[in-house]
This record gives sequence, structure tokens and C-alpha cells, in this order.
Amino acid sequence: MNQREFAKRRRALMRMMGKGGVALLPAATPKLRNRDVQYYYRQDSDFYYLTGFPEPEALAVLAPGREAGEYLLFCRERDAQRETWDGSRAGPERAVSDYGADDAFPISDVDDILPGIIEQCDRVYYTIGLDPEFDQRVIAWVGALRDRGGAHTPDEFIALDHLLHDLRLYKSRAEISAMRRAAKIAVGAHRRAMARCRPGLYEYEIEAEFLHEFRRRGARLAYLPIVGAGPNACVLHYHANDRQLQDGELLLADVGCEWDCYASDVTRTWPVNGRFTAEQKAIYELVLDAQEASLAAIRPGAHWNEPHDAAVQVVTRGLRRLGLLEGSLRKLLKDGAYRRFFMHRTGHWLGMDVHDVGDYRVAEQWRMLEPGMTLTVEPGIYIPPGSRGVGRRWQGIGVRIEDDVAVTRDGYDLLSRGLPRTVEEVEALVGADAI
Repeated sequence: MNQREFAKRRRALMRMMGKGGVALLPAATPKLRNRDVQYYYRQDSDFYYLTGFPEPEALAVLAPGREAGEYLLFCRERDAQRETWDGSRAGPERAVSDYGADDAFPISDVDDILPGIIEQCDRVYYTIGLDPEFDQRVIAWVGALRDRGGAHTPDEFIALDHLLHDLRLYKSRAEISAMRRAAKIAVGAHRRAMARCRPGLYEYEIEAEFLHEFRRRGARLAYLPIVGAGPNACVLHYHANDRQLQDGELLLADVGCEWDCYASDVTRTWPVNGRFTAEQKAIYELVLDAQEASLAAIRPGAHWNEPHDAAVQVVTRGLRRLGLLEGSLRKLLKDGAYRRFFMHRTGHWLGMDVHDVGDYRVAEQWRMLEPGMTLTVEPGIYIPPGSRGVGRRWQGIGVRIEDDVAVTRDGYDLLSRGLPRTVEEVEALVGADAI
């Protein structure tokens, strides 16, 4: 993503804020994994969306109409000793030259400089309540103004996320390009995992195939991988990934990666031995039919819930045909009987966050789909072992098929294209490169 893209976003947000407002966006705080070991640092999505700045201990300030500079960045100073241990820092100089700030200051000076900037504004925009420590800092900066006596203090504190997250909902060409890259890498990783799958491996060995492909291509995990075989495929957020793959079982892999802070989110389900049983095939093809119906409902002017409604119709009708639901179709739909086996929604917004920002309803009505919106399409059916009233031949079958989609002017663009979806395509790939 080049700096013109970030500058364009800042201008768009500042137009929405108007003169007299100031926006405050802190960088993500590093988190300890255990004792003195930190998690891999990943920048806060809102902060990165507007700055492209990858370092911690930073604060972005947007002040529309400010003559001395509208975009200010507070960041760490250069420090040769610390950089020997932790790597290079941009410092205030490169914050201006490389990251487009109008002016930049050491983060250690923020308490001295920022109150004077806030004093010139009537409205403060920031994400209230997300970080209690930052809330206290904002209060302290305003308190410092009051302590001066006669200083102007802002009249309003406004939630920044309402404006900013509406901007993030509509993806630019550059953003969709990054998401397409993330999806392409995920597709390659899924193909690798499917081709190397065979009975006797462990779930973590399949997970390792994904990790290998992601890092080989310069991407990182977008979320904790879900690699569940047999009964584990029926656990929606399964993460242990430590069971041995058994002949005759299905394997569900929900694994996506991140490219330049943009996520892919892809799921496939396949038979461990490369051949679906009759029951597995019936459930798989029902889920695939539901996904096709959901995809067909994606177009500008359709509302957010139409793809889900389409999937629900197909799933309910299919479960009734297979004898897993009983009763009239009309009553089953009215009662939501499908939820026993299909308990989640058919998709979610996708972008810098896997479950990306953006309202699903506007004024109590489902939001209308528009070009530039990006989402997942992921119907599933899960029949855990021990399901009451269900024949044993169906138990332990869990299937989800998930792809990434961008809404276009005339329909949708499948970002995760190139990954097998039909029974024949899946069976031809599974085990093709088993070691």
C-alpha cells in the first residue's frame, strides 16, 4: 500500500470531521505472551488504516484545517542501543519523509505538546472505551488544560469508530488487491494441505503445511487455525489441532492469512482418505448448493441478509429431504429448525480484521450491499456424535465451505478462486502429493 492511499483515507476522514475537530488514534500496545516473551506485534487496524505506520508507542493526530499541519505523528525516537536489540525505528524524521506526516514529535513529548493542539479544537474524536488506559490519558490532557485556567476545552467527545469504520467498509482497488493476494496465498496453502493429506497424520501436521506456505509467501496467520478431523469438524472454534486423522473421516480446515494487514478467511472440508462416503457426500453437496445459492444472492441492492436467507432455504430443504429434519418446510423455516445443524450465519464482513468493522443494520434495517464491500460466504452443517434422533451413519459429519467475495457493480468477484469446491475436484486433489 503506498502513501497516497493512506493520505487519501486521512483526507476522507477529515472531511467527515470538519474544522474544529481533532482525532486521536493510538498504536497497538505490545502484549506479553508469557513472562518476558511478547506476541508477534501487529499494528492496530484503525491506526494502520490511516497511517501505514508499523511501530508501537505511537499516536496519530488528525486536525482538519490546522495551519501548522493537519497530520501529526508522535513516535519513538531513534535509539542506537535499543535498535541493536529490537531493530530499526523510523524516528520523527522518517515519520515525515517515509510515512507522510506533516510534522512528527517524540512520543515522550506528547504530554507537553498535545494539550495545546486539543485546546484549539471543539470536538475530540477517538474510540472511547476501547482502551481504559488511553481513556485516562485523554482525560489527563483535557485536565491539564483546565488546570491552566482560562484555556479552552473541547465541548464534545465523539466516538471515532462510527465514522472511521464506515470508511473501512468500502474497499478501494488497492485494498481489494491486497485481499486478493491474501486469498491467493490461502488458496495455495489449502491446495498444499489437501494434496499432502492422508490417514495417520496428525491435525498439527496439516496445520504445518499451511504455516509453511504462508511464511514461504511472506504472509502471516490472520487467526488461529482450525484443523479438525472427525468429531472435531463439528466444533466451530476448535484450536487444539492434535488428533490423529482416521481413515473414513472428514477434515475441516478453516485457515486464512494476512497480507499487508488484510485478511483472507477460507475453509474447505475433505475426506482424509480422498473419497467421500455416501453420507459425507450428501452433506457436502448440500452445503455446496447452499453456498452457490448464497453467492447468487450477492449483488448491489440486495440486503445483507439475502445471502443467508438463500442458504437457509437450501439447507432446510436438503435436511428435510435427507430425513434429518421432519415436518412441513414452511414450519421448519418459521421455527428455525435448521439451527440445530447450521448454527452460525452465512458470512461476515472481511478486511483488515477477519470479522471486519461495519454495521450490518442501518436504522434497524439490513444494510444494502454496495460495490467495494467484502465478505465471506460460509454455510455449514454439523452433526456431532451423540446427536439425538439422528442415525449413526450421519453422526460425526461436519462440513463448512468458505470463500472470500468482493461486491462488484454487477454481482460479485470470488477472491478465493482456484480452490476446489465440487466433490470431483476435491477427491482428485486430496492425497495427490502425499508423502
